[in-house]
Amino acid sequence: MSAELPRTYDPHAAADRIYAQWESGGAFRPDPAAKGQPYSIVMPPPNVTGSLHMGHALNHTLQDVLIRYKRMDGYDALWVPGMDHAGIATQWVVERQLRAQGIERRDLGRDEFVARVWDWKQESGGQIQHQLRRLGVSCDWQRDRFTMDEGLSRAVRDVFVRMYKEGLIYRAERLINWDPVGMTALSDLEVEAEEDFQTEIWSFAYPLADPVPGPDGSLVEEIVVATTRPETMLGDTAIAVHPDDPRYQHLIGKMVRHPITGREFAIVADAILVDPEFGSGAVKVTPAHDFNDFEVGKRHKLPMINILNLDGTLNEMAGPFEGMTVDEARVAVKARLAELGLDRGAQPHTMALPRSQRSGAVVEPMISTQWFVHMKPLARPALAAVENGFTRFVPKQWENTYFAWMRDIKDWCISRQLWWGHQIPAWYDEDGTVYVAHSEEAVRTEHGLGPDVVLTQDPDVLDTWFSSALWPFSTLGWPDQTADLARYYPTSVLVTGFDIIFFWVARMIFSGIHQMGAVPFKDVYIHALVRDKDGQKMSKTKGNVVDPVAVIDQIGADAFRFTLVSMAAQGRDVLWNPARAEGYVKFQNKIWQAFRFTMMHLQDYDPAAPRTLSAYDQWILARLGQAVRRVRVALDGYRFNEVASEIYQFTWSELCDWYLELSKGTLYSKDEGQAAQAARQGARHTLLTCFDALVRLFHPVMPFLSEEIWRALPTLDGADRGTVMTAAFPQAGDFPEDAVALDQVALIQETIVALRRIRADMEIAPKLEITLRAADPAILQRHHQALRDLARVGAIQAGGREGPCATAVVRGIDIYIPLQGLVDVDAERARLNKELKKSMKDIGSLEKRLGNPGFTSRAPADVVAGFASKLDAARARQVRLAQALASLG
Repeated sequence: MSAELPRTYDPHAAADRIYAQWESGGAFRPDPAAKGQPYSIVMPPPNVTGSLHMGHALNHTLQDVLIRYKRMDGYDALWVPGMDHAGIATQWVVERQLRAQGIERRDLGRDEFVARVWDWKQESGGQIQHQLRRLGVSCDWQRDRFTMDEGLSRAVRDVFVRMYKEGLIYRAERLINWDPVGMTALSDLEVEAEEDFQTEIWSFAYPLADPVPGPDGSLVEEIVVATTRPETMLGDTAIAVHPDDPRYQHLIGKMVRHPITGREFAIVADAILVDPEFGSGAVKVTPAHDFNDFEVGKRHKLPMINILNLDGTLNEMAGPFEGMTVDEARVAVKARLAELGLDRGAQPHTMALPRSQRSGAVVEPMISTQWFVHMKPLARPALAAVENGFTRFVPKQWENTYFAWMRDIKDWCISRQLWWGHQIPAWYDEDGTVYVAHSEEAVRTEHGLGPDVVLTQDPDVLDTWFSSALWPFSTLGWPDQTADLARYYPTSVLVTGFDIIFFWVARMIFSGIHQMGAVPFKDVYIHALVRDKDGQKMSKTKGNVVDPVAVIDQIGADAFRFTLVSMAAQGRDVLWNPARAEGYVKFQNKIWQAFRFTMMHLQDYDPAAPRTLSAYDQWILARLGQAVRRVRVALDGYRFNEVASEIYQFTWSELCDWYLELSKGTLYSKDEGQAAQAARQGARHTLLTCFDALVRLFHPVMPFLSEEIWRALPTLDGADRGTVMTAAFPQAGDFPEDAVALDQVALIQETIVALRRIRADMEIAPKLEITLRAADPAILQRHHQALRDLARVGAIQAGGREGPCATAVVRGIDIYIPLQGLVDVDAERARLNKELKKSMKDIGSLEKRLGNPGFTSRAPADVVAGFASKLDAARARQVRLAQALASLG
């Protein structure tokens, strides 16, 4: 059989062939007849404009591990895929293409532009779904959803209308974040801070309309304020001071004159805004262009003067600066105030500059009429759901992030000035009266409006996250009460990154509770970021971006997935290391070679033939049961790195390094006696049993390799295998503990390790056989074959120390290895003395370095840990050398 198997595993050929067979055969569809409960996941929908990045690869690999595990474990497992229409991002992609052709979207008109976007989506969108197939994801592609498809669009309209009628959605004039390049409103979460932005804080004087005497009797003619944005003084409508600041109490209520526009406005007292210890203690107030100032404006009923056009240039309210950009006006305003003698100097200043997450433009706070969601009533039950354990965050510390945001939540601005997206289902008559319904026809019916009443639909679209918030139930058919919705909602787990806890997780929770009366998922597993091997965030500017598709091209999906899973420790970023990935390619090849070895020995396997299991057979089956138990516990606890570690350690260290070597004596034996034949059948049966279970155990992580082996492996009962995807996940109880076998083999393993160490320490040639002595050698003699094969042990004798001997203590048994004839005792004694002195010198050098605070406090932690590890190894070697020297007498 092994002759028919290729010498090496080809991950690319296997993946292409197997995935196509899985998909065409309906292997990804749920099984309502499954004996277990429903288990469902909704895929975080990647943007239609997107391509696979390392974060996607990690996220979807972990989801696939879970869904494959549960599918094999008898659950009715459903994984719903889909894509997000990505309003701003998609509109910009198409606009750029049109501009390359010399076309502006406004020249086309809305309907034609939206039609062009749909054309682009059909031709170029969804590249990521092809890439996800290459990763091996087993979602039900027949249930693929798109946030702009008709079913989800109906759900969006339904929710908007319901929440408007409930008073939870309203339209109001508010200060919002404005993107002057994208020319749209942004929610707080769509604004990113450019940290450590270097600018200046500039001071200037406002002249008092009427100078007044100060506390010391001198005439006060001005009040000095400071700002990082001098151009906004064109929209100032007050100066605020602290009511308890003695420097300004006599000025409260007095008027200042705007030095450029001539407007007069008051000096007001405001204890909330003003810190008397900061700057001059007086603060300019621009209610239409600063969020804190907006609140001051509401408290003191100040005028709101907007000085900006939608494109970020200054409007007619800026007087002589109309038409300038913000940067141009900043320079011009400073120059004009300096000409008037009002410049009072500047100081360097570091600040966080708000930028649009999408366009990168500096965000301008601006007064605008927008649509909002009233969040406080929705946040309360969403908070309680997590506090009371209806939804659980893993790791648990992410609950604190969720709580902090939900407890201080602000109303959500949901309208966007775009054309691509869900157009707001609101209509206006010529008087500006607003009507909200599912359609214009519904508006006319509900409000008795005839065809003579002209209605115009609101041109804005909804924030992309509004439709995404409905994803867990809209993808299952809501608002229709479908069978899928009844069976698979609430979903079982959401796997996502911490960066969208606010954007998406929180919004799905309050939307699910409000619309469905139940949380949308029971668990939220938050994975970390994928960074480069040095811990740096991947970015194009740093040139450290890793393309997962290129990695799959290089090493295959199985090794790539195993690497990601092995690094996915809770609460710790994934540091992508190509060397580690290459290590798992070797692991993949190790599995394949062990499989070929197994198949070679199964040629003469007869499942009906008599068989006896050796201690090694019983040991590996017991260890397999322990590995299965630990893998199950790790999977159930979302400890993915432990899943990979357990599979790796069992496969490489126990199955390959120990069991295959221990079984070779039996498998290659030429003895045709009845007992020997039964022992060989026992070893063959154990090999088949181990691989049958092992392939099922690692299938969720390495799907293609496992399927390739599964199809070639004989069955234990002769039945048709089918696909490993639907084979039963191993149960620990299938492999009972065997304490005697575990103890015996552990003794033999430790003996072999001790003998190999003695050989290395005393430089005994590998080809030389050694003799073993022990007071009671019976158990060692029972395993003489293994000791001969793995440690070149010749005779095993009863006895103790006689002459120069190397010694070891294994599980309380004193073992002696006579050295006469193996080594030149005098020369070995001299060599060991020399090695011991060198070891002591090395230890002294390492202790000196680690005892130097200058080194331990300045060197990177991993470097310090490396030296500490070297010190431990040097000390252990010193002990062994001393023992070896003592054994020579």
